[in-house]
Amino acid sequence: MSAELPVSAPARLRSLLAGTADNALKIVHRGPHAVYVALPSADNRCVGVLGSAATAVPCGLRLATPTVGPLTGERAEVRAGVLHVDGVALPVRRVVDATVPAMPRVLDGGDPLRGIDATVAGELTALRLDPQHLDRVLGHGGGLTPLGDDVICGWLAQHRSLGVATPWADDVVRIARTRTTTLSATLLECAFHGEVIPEFAAWVAAHETDEPARAAELASVGHSSGAGLLYGARAALLHLSRKAAA
Repeated sequence: MSAELPVSAPARLRSLLAGTADNALKIVHRGPHAVYVALPSADNRCVGVLGSAATAVPCGLRLATPTVGPLTGERAEVRAGVLHVDGVALPVRRVVDATVPAMPRVLDGGDPLRGIDATVAGELTALRLDPQHLDRVLGHGGGLTPLGDDVICGWLAQHRSLGVATPWADDVVRIARTRTTTLSATLLECAFHGEVIPEFAAWVAAHETDEPARAAELASVGHSSGAGLLYGARAALLHLSRKAAA
């Protein structure tokens, strides 16, 4: 009998794994706090195994320990709908909610860059975000999740929180599988379905007096990922407020 580490996960991820045929999987990233493996599909999707010190991305299985412990990411496979890493089974024992909440405050058409670190703000400005052509920033920036992709995730998730369809932007998710990293393409697909990290959900749910603190917490996630999410969400609010005023 193999060793077992119970995990928690969003319901959609649990269902995705349950429907995945037995297969050996490719490791796409490994570190002390997270291991990511690619799923056997043409959609360029992956699933993470996350210590509690890692960002709780909606495509991740969450451990109760800060690190991934003995899971070095040498090998991975799916067996009977359960992910195994280095011979350790990771069954989903608890479902967590990764759904973006409805925003309780009025549309905010203010500066999307407010409170964001000046260096990151310069990188965001250089992207020259165009609401009608989000694909132009797809894959722009370095890292596992390029900054342009973080912005698009924030944009899509903000629209989902308001129940606003994005027919002009949804094709970005489809083309991402060949235009960006595996993790980033997966997170874009999650944002399309309205699934977000806890810091983003907390910012969306915050009332006006709490918004600055929740915004600072979101902007501090990762090197620039949280700032990109915040900027994308605020840019969406600005775009929608301008449309409402027109």
